[in-house]
Amino acid sequence: MTYRPSRRLRKLVVGGAAVSLLAGMNAPAVFSYTQAKYHDYKINQPEYKAAYGHWDLLDVPERFRINSIHAALLHTGKVLLIAGSGNDEKNFKAKTFQSVLWDPANNTFKEIDTPKDMFCAGHVQLPDGNLLVAGGTARYEKLKGDVTRAGGEMIVKNEDPDRPRAFPQGTVFVNNENGKRFHADFPVNVPRARKTVDARTGRVTVTASSARVFVESEVKGEPGIVNTAAQYGIQGLTGKDRDNLYGLATKLGMDKKDFQGIKEAYEFDPVAERYITVDPMNEARWYPTLVTLADGHVLAVSGLDDIGQVVPGKNEIFDPRTRKWTYTATRYFPTYPALFLTRGGDIFYSGANAGYGPAGQGRVPGIWNLSTNTFRPVPGISDAKDLETAGSVLLAPAQDQKVMVLGGGGVGESKSSTRRTAIVDLTAAHPAYTAGPDLPEPTRYINSVLLPDDTVLTTGGSRDYRGRGASDILKAQIYDPVSNAFTPAADPAVGRDYHSEALLLPDGRVAVFGSNPLYGDKDDTTAGFFEQRIEIYTPPYLYRDSKPALSGGPSQVERGGSVTFRTEHAATIRAARLMRPSAVTHATDVEQRSIALDIRKSADGAITFTVPKDPSLVPSGWYMLVVTDDEGTPSEAVWIDVP
Repeated sequence: MTYRPSRRLRKLVVGGAAVSLLAGMNAPAVFSYTQAKYHDYKINQPEYKAAYGHWDLLDVPERFRINSIHAALLHTGKVLLIAGSGNDEKNFKAKTFQSVLWDPANNTFKEIDTPKDMFCAGHVQLPDGNLLVAGGTARYEKLKGDVTRAGGEMIVKNEDPDRPRAFPQGTVFVNNENGKRFHADFPVNVPRARKTVDARTGRVTVTASSARVFVESEVKGEPGIVNTAAQYGIQGLTGKDRDNLYGLATKLGMDKKDFQGIKEAYEFDPVAERYITVDPMNEARWYPTLVTLADGHVLAVSGLDDIGQVVPGKNEIFDPRTRKWTYTATRYFPTYPALFLTRGGDIFYSGANAGYGPAGQGRVPGIWNLSTNTFRPVPGISDAKDLETAGSVLLAPAQDQKVMVLGGGGVGESKSSTRRTAIVDLTAAHPAYTAGPDLPEPTRYINSVLLPDDTVLTTGGSRDYRGRGASDILKAQIYDPVSNAFTPAADPAVGRDYHSEALLLPDGRVAVFGSNPLYGDKDDTTAGFFEQRIEIYTPPYLYRDSKPALSGGPSQVERGGSVTFRTEHAATIRAARLMRPSAVTHATDVEQRSIALDIRKSADGAITFTVPKDPSLVPSGWYMLVVTDDEGTPSEAVWIDVP
């Protein structure tokens, strides 16, 4: 007898087969979903957090989500995020410039009125706790195919020794030979000519003064091009003025126009929570580096100028007392060079930089003495061609005078990148780089943050230029200078490449901002978007059962002086650090430093800290005082002023 299944059983079998078929077809998706759920479960386990830390996305109200190009921790504990126009030319043309103040303690936000386009400015902490912001954007770049009008540099001459002249934006210059007309894109001030009298003969010599301004043709297209050097009259001048004042240009064409910088400078007052205008720089700068000097003055170097060229070595110093700028030693650097104040007052250039300048100029690492304007090259770094977009950090404690360089890539849009790290001991008789441990993979734009336990969190970056080919690296690791090795950290959820920043918060966490990938897909066929999410990393040391705390101390200490605090954890406290707050952009942070303090403990629970006397080791300003216990667990920071 032949068995025939019932109709109901046939339905079950057919249905089961269909389910099995669908399950087979969807196995990768089911597996991926299951894997993701398991990963989410695993990273939220206490044991995992204690070993690797944990990342959380910050809840930011929509109105406060900006294209964070710059981030600075202020002595109020708040973080200033600066977008300016945010690498968005529409914002630039609309004069929509943004800054947001974030309070990590309460997770509150405040919009800050932003007077100029601070996109790609430089910034530094001042002795009084204000943040100096200098430079920014005067004009967005135009690629050759997008240039619609001939233009370029016009040198404006003044042969009148009796008075300077000011010409407004829109001033018209007319070619004396062919009548072609160009207008000034910006105002220009021309000093009076210099007059000298020979004491012996009485002969008077007048030397014309000059200033320069970017000009554009009044007509579109090739008819506006001038390929030969020519003199230009200034429309509206008559009589002697017409002879004394004129323009000179060598070529006004339709080639690529680079970004152009501004001279404006501001201080941000963390207490009043507003920008204050200070004297402008002598040179316009876009992508400059600002670095604190031992005397509290600020050095400004490099950047693209008001014509879109790298500033040709004209460096200047800001005096916080007079709020004025003066020229200093001449030396050429590519834009955003990583410069560190060293013990003794010299400046160390790690070789890392972020963007513009020829491959063969100003890229050799070395020690720069400003007083003598001498530069001592530091040899030994491997993959020297891959120092653009590299990270740099003055390792803790600062007394060791060791600087680490991490990753980097080739000049411009090169696809080259490296996993190399290298370390230099600046106290050596003949400083030279030696190899450090490799990064997990070749990385550009890596952010490196000093932690209170002397380790360094390194996170993010991409393998290719601006994350091309979906090459963002969703990895983080922690470098230990004692073992000279990396250990894995929890993986961030958000990719970070160009225009990203990371900094230490007073509670020991790390906040990461920004990212500006060129494309939005692996095939590089869709435009990228600016990453406005903020991600917070909680290191493993914050998942321990207890941590030390300080109370009852003063808010100011002189260099070479001591301060006493109360603590219930005196017996377990192992180390104390003064940590200078960050001011970071383009993964470049030359402000952060961690300074070891001498410790003296008392039986009554008092603990006294002594600050080094050397101003080149401890520049004036506000610092976070942090202690760590014998497990490396840090206290919450106490803000203290070192005048």
